[in-house]
Amino acid sequence: MITFASDGIVIFGLKIYFYALVIITGALLGAFLASKEAKRRGYNPDVIWDVLPWILIAGIIGARIWHVFTPSSTILINGVNPYFINPLDALNFRKGGLGIPGGVIAGVLALFLYTRKKKLVFATWLDLLAPGLALAQGIGRWGNFFNKELYGLQTNVTWFPFAVKINNEYYLATFFYEFIWNLANMLLLLWLPRKLGGKMKPGDNFLVYIIFYGIGRFMLEFIRLEYSPIAGININQAFMGVIVVVSIAALILRHLKKKELSVVPDKVKTKKK
Repeated sequence: MITFASDGIVIFGLKIYFYALVIITGALLGAFLASKEAKRRGYNPDVIWDVLPWILIAGIIGARIWHVFTPSSTILINGVNPYFINPLDALNFRKGGLGIPGGVIAGVLALFLYTRKKKLVFATWLDLLAPGLALAQGIGRWGNFFNKELYGLQTNVTWFPFAVKINNEYYLATFFYEFIWNLANMLLLLWLPRKLGGKMKPGDNFLVYIIFYGIGRFMLEFIRLEYSPIAGININQAFMGVIVVVSIAALILRHLKKKELSVVPDKVKTKKK
């Protein structure tokens, strides 16, 4: 028997949350886009589907670990991390709680190990996956809509999707803003290789992904009600600020042209014998 609940589908007594379905849908569509991009650029698209399960598993574990160590302010118990009080709750994925930074870091590590084993160019596959990753993140944000979480400041705006209604009050729909930002990131990551072609070095597209996403996430943290405080600092916002600066610096440094001095060799006179 199949029944529907406000936050999921119940199939023979097993509840599957809409949040999980949204994440899986985003991952599949992201992989499909990445495989098309790989094929367009002359690479084997099967590699994307081969590595997808490993990236997905690693990403979910990494996202959970990030959440466990950087929980939002709303779930702290007297200012203390609840997972330090009840450590076993960290294993309960069904209670929710995932952090995108941890998911991306773990997913990139899984890709690195895979490409190393298969003797593929890691940076190239990072670039190919970048547009799909942006798409998957954008779609995944709709999971926050079903969970009624991660919304922004209270607002007088009452029209969806720019505002969401929570307990008869309206709040900024930050999940939707991030969805739009990720779609824009995806389009940029698809356009740049087509526009610049050989001017881009392997890894450039992924650096652009980090910079564009990081800027958007950094700005959105100013209007989100839920944030992750560590020592009084919004750790997600601080982390995004750091990686944006580092990524911009890396992108610039790797494209600085070193002036090569052309040296004309002296003519060597040889004696005729």
